Amino acid sequence: MRHAGILAHSAEGASMCFLTFCRKGFEDLGPHMHPDVTLDCVAMGHSMQAWEDGDHPAIREILATSVRRLAQAGADFFVCPDNTAHLALEAPGPELALPGLHIAEVVAERAALEGRKRVGVLGTKYLMGGTLYPRALAAHGIECRLPEAADRLIVDEIIFGELVNGLFTDRARREYVRIIEGFQAEGCDAVALVCTEIPLLITPEVSPLPTLPSTTLLASAAYETATGKRPLPTWRSGPFHPAPAA
Repeated sequence: MRHAGILAHSAEGASMCFLTFCRKGFEDLGPHMHPDVTLDCVAMGHSMQAWEDGDHPAIREILATSVRRLAQAGADFFVCPDNTAHLALEAPGPELALPGLHIAEVVAERAALEGRKRVGVLGTKYLMGGTLYPRALAAHGIECRLPEAADRLIVDEIIFGELVNGLFTDRARREYVRIIEGFQAEGCDAVALVCTEIPLLITPEVSPLPTLPSTTLLASAAYETATGKRPLPTWRSGPFHPAPAA
């Protein structure tokens, strides 16, 4: 068994990742059993001004501190159940203390496995304004669609005003469902829920499209890595580039 490290950025998403990882063990290994797992969290509040300023190197150093602490705790690899944080993790800088699974690649792999051709993406304004998911999906031959500018603001305001604080309202659910219906009208065959808290609001039962829930997909990939069903990752720095298909 390998020791997994969870690099937390937002509390709700990291908690979901931790619980999903442990429950995979309960199902696979038996009651109360799972691979060793350590979670480290520097409060997201220390990074919020840097996010507003677009200062990814400053955020990267905060996140790198958590990776170093996970390495000191004995973790063999890390996962970060925060999509937006990967914008900072990809910023230039020294190699991270541990190799990590890249959340966008995990989501893109699943989309490709399911045969998706056009995927709508919901996340923070920082993420939806970046190239992370368009690049990851395109590497697997999948088209990426994003909400219109006004809807991006609505999605972002709900994330930071409600979801990261554990607040899940019917109003927010209706807004997200409306936006996903827009993706459906554009010919999308799935929606990637790539803010780690969104799957707590938008479940498969309420979504007009099949969902790609980044948090649970990452936790499952972490469990497979910890149990040797998936190789150790090698990504430690910079933009992730998938290996060429064999």
